[in-house]
Amino acid sequence: MIGLSPLSVALLAAVATGTSAAILAWRERPDAGATWLALLLVGQVWWTTFLVFELEASALAAKALWYDVQWIGVVVVPVAWLLFALEYTGRDRYVRPGVVAAVCVAPLITLLVVAAGDPLGLIVADRQVTDTAVGSFLRVEPGPWYYVMAGYTYLLGLIGSVPILQLVRDDARPFRGQSAALLVGTAVPWVSSIVYLSGAIPVLGLDPTPLAFAVSGVAYLLALSRFRLLTLTPAPRRRARQLVFEQLHDPVFVVGTEGYVLDLNRCAAEIFEIDRRTAIGEAATAVIPRYDDLKDEHGDVGPLSIVGLNGRRPYEVTVRDVTDDHGRAIGRLAVYHDVGEYLVQQQRLNVLNRVFRHDIRTETNLIQGYADRLATVPGDEQALSVVKESAARIYELSERTRAASDLFDPVAEPDPPVLMGEIVEEAASTLREEWPHAEVSVGDNVPGVRVPATLRAVVENLCSNAVQHNDADRPCVWIDASTEGGWITLTVADDGPGIDPAERDVLAQGTETPLEHASGVGLWIVKWGIDTIGGRVSFADREPEGTIVTVAIPLSEATEIDETDVESAERSAVKPASRAGR
Repeated sequence: MIGLSPLSVALLAAVATGTSAAILAWRERPDAGATWLALLLVGQVWWTTFLVFELEASALAAKALWYDVQWIGVVVVPVAWLLFALEYTGRDRYVRPGVVAAVCVAPLITLLVVAAGDPLGLIVADRQVTDTAVGSFLRVEPGPWYYVMAGYTYLLGLIGSVPILQLVRDDARPFRGQSAALLVGTAVPWVSSIVYLSGAIPVLGLDPTPLAFAVSGVAYLLALSRFRLLTLTPAPRRRARQLVFEQLHDPVFVVGTEGYVLDLNRCAAEIFEIDRRTAIGEAATAVIPRYDDLKDEHGDVGPLSIVGLNGRRPYEVTVRDVTDDHGRAIGRLAVYHDVGEYLVQQQRLNVLNRVFRHDIRTETNLIQGYADRLATVPGDEQALSVVKESAARIYELSERTRAASDLFDPVAEPDPPVLMGEIVEEAASTLREEWPHAEVSVGDNVPGVRVPATLRAVVENLCSNAVQHNDADRPCVWIDASTEGGWITLTVADDGPGIDPAERDVLAQGTETPLEHASGVGLWIVKWGIDTIGGRVSFADREPEGTIVTVAIPLSEATEIDETDVESAERSAVKPASRAGR
């Protein structure tokens, strides 16, 4: 390059390197950090290019002009570095218009002062041309705002370097290489600037920072090509981990070593109705449910009964220590798993297992015994009758277990809501059809609402039990429903011998044992059905004899009927209901 000084040639080499890196970065848009890295490199190229103009100019006025133009690149570089570092490392929530505007206030003031000619000497108090063996330089005496901007530049550089430094020891090798290259690319110019301001450069007026941009350009090119900077970025990984924590369907709490809440996810705040803004920093025992039972525990704890947004539910809590790279505990993690559905499914399996292992085995043993008797006495009518009745009971048990399985299938589409009056009339009609000798009474004020279809199976089983287990010659059943205090209440009363207290205890406990179990699946269907719609069931003795079973479901589960529903109810035929037993 004829006519250019060796220093200018070196600077143009830095311009070429920086331009190549800027083009590569720009092509990676919209990947995280690509735009800001391209802007940073453009700032370096701008600064270096107009430094060449300054060096090649001879007059003081010309040198001063190109010196002032360089300030555009000077103020762009630190801002772009900070915003690149935040976006590249997944902290893009800080890269929003308000933050960008705040960061740009000081640089804009600088450019306005320069554009106004710096009449007060805030940036440059004095300028003069200095001839040296290397070349002719513009020697400036910095003003007060110059040092303010220098400090501001170093501050932004430091803040941007902190998240990059955290990647140096990352488990992923590409991120370690990227972070090392980025730190070299930004540290070399910063150190050069500090050396210049300290007066350690022997050549008066020579600022080596643009020369250091050659090293930056090489470092950034290495990061872009060798370590796939912008192609592989930690931003999605960081955001994905945040999403896993926030979107996890289990409540999660983070507790410090001193027992104070450090964080909690959205699910924890919603289910346990906690204000996240006020909870952080509070004692864990005052915020986290049943934390007193977890303080000295590790691993899986529970189930613990906890009241939350969904009422009282059983939770199994997993407690783990949070450790640093040296294995030191720096906090604790508590994850609450709602095991209510699991326990209910386990309960259903246990009941169905008991039906097949105990009830059906009893019936098959009975059939086998009387079959042997029939082999000896072929015309024994009593034995034949017992075999038929036992086979019918086996069929009835299998139908009820199949119905229970279909009713509570978690993947099946739920049936649409049904008119309460339709459910009651169906149950009453079925009783009158299957047990003509029974006396069935229905209340006059059944609420005109639609209720979950699951209630149909509940009412069928209650009514069937009321007659099937009644030893009176003319069993009586009374069915009624009403609304009160935000609840829909349905009662089924009978004048039979009542329900064995042991069976009530089994239903209340929710578990069966070989010695304590219900006599069928009917009452279990009642309990499971009411549980699925958030209701409750209770048993009481009726005077002078009999049982009153009361079922209550929240009024929120029901919907008011319209004129179409009324006409449909009047025209609808009564459907036969299946038999049911306890």
